[in-house]
Amino acid sequence: MSCRVDVFAFLQLLARLEARRCLKDIELRLFAEDEGPRHGEVVELCGAEGTGKTELLYHLLCRCVLPEAAGGLEVDALFVDTDYSLDMLRLVSILDSRLSSGTSLRSSLSRLLVVHCSSSSQLLLTLHYLETTLNSRPSLALLLIDSISAFYWLDRCEGGASISRQEEKLSKCFNLQILFFLLRDYKFTIFATCHTIRRSSSGLAASRSSTLEADRPYLCRPWQRLVTHRVLCSRQEAENHTAGGSREEKRQVFRVHCSSSSSRTKASRISSFCVTDAGVQFI
Repeated sequence: MSCRVDVFAFLQLLARLEARRCLKDIELRLFAEDEGPRHGEVVELCGAEGTGKTELLYHLLCRCVLPEAAGGLEVDALFVDTDYSLDMLRLVSILDSRLSSGTSLRSSLSRLLVVHCSSSSQLLLTLHYLETTLNSRPSLALLLIDSISAFYWLDRCEGGASISRQEEKLSKCFNLQILFFLLRDYKFTIFATCHTIRRSSSGLAASRSSTLEADRPYLCRPWQRLVTHRVLCSRQEAENHTAGGSREEKRQVFRVHCSSSSSRTKASRISSFCVTDAGVQFI
């Protein structure tokens, strides 16, 4: 028995010492110069429904699992699907469009793990078992959660009038004693989407500040303390785009404002992208 414990402890040590790939270059057009996420950092992609958050998440996921020959980072990723909206056909289509002929799609998909959660309790269990997954897959460098706010209203209803009870379940998920030490010791990176909400307001002043109110972080403090980068996604007016010679068509453009509050510096960057059959295309 003691021998088994010693072997497991040795594997844990190896997993921690293993140099997981840093994702600071995961998408240079999204983050400010030299401000991409380092080991142990957390990126929140927030915005209203239909602002391109999930497509952007697919883009970053593909960048990770694709082989280096296809412009990828060739690392493992764990996708936690809380909305049950993961579109595998869409994901495979994007991957296939970026792979050259003769390159196996299967090898890219083998780097992807998918977990479905239908409640904050299931999300908590998933994070509790995360260390086992990190030990068994030393090349796992990215954890994606779509979305981190999926159970916000359900938890609020179950918590009654008490704010602390409303936030209790999600706070347990991101208790610093659980996730903070995993991020520090195993040096992986988290990307998570978050739906913005609009609070009830009235009056002219409230109307003018409605956009700022919608963009203000509202999830529990343990999660807010973990976030080092915030990517605010919005949808712009559709613009004319020349396609197929002189033919013009409308295309939807999305705007992203990325701000960093990491210990290195505070920086921001604004960029735009559109969504094509082959995935996100920055413009």
